[in-house]
Amino acid sequence: MSSSSYSSSPCAACKFLRRKCMPDCIFAPYFPPEEPQKFANVHKIFGASNVSKLLNEVPTFQREDAVNSLAYEAEARLKDPVYGCVGAISVLQRQVITLQRELDATNANLFRYAYNEMPPLRPPQPAPPSAAGQSSGFCYPYQWNDPSDEDNERSSGGNM
Repeated sequence: MSSSSYSSSPCAACKFLRRKCMPDCIFAPYFPPEEPQKFANVHKIFGASNVSKLLNEVPTFQREDAVNSLAYEAEARLKDPVYGCVGAISVLQRQVITLQRELDATNANLFRYAYNEMPPLRPPQPAPPSAAGQSSGFCYPYQWNDPSDEDNERSSGGNM
């Protein structure tokens, strides 16, 4: 991005900080004026001074990736102040585990069907959301457990 393209309109960072955007502004290439919320989120979580220091320490060719990572983490922290992006990662890990189990069951059924051992079985249905507030599929790391354990808890009537 040339310096003339962002000298007429200040970058999102300079606009947010209410300062003049100089041609050598460290933020301008990564926080364009069209994306003010990106900088607002990063500033709220990390602070402009810390982001500036970080960008000055990171090699130029890695700065865009660094800013994208900061923006992702800042947005995740604003949505979930406790777990941030770790919460999103845990949701994805649970989805991978569930899908792997479904794939394994489907492959086993396919194998049985191919060798005429028995008629194909239906793949396992996802468990209904528990009363612990997992209706959205979100699960905090302390809630990680084996779905078969939930069935045992319900049948025994015990709660942790």
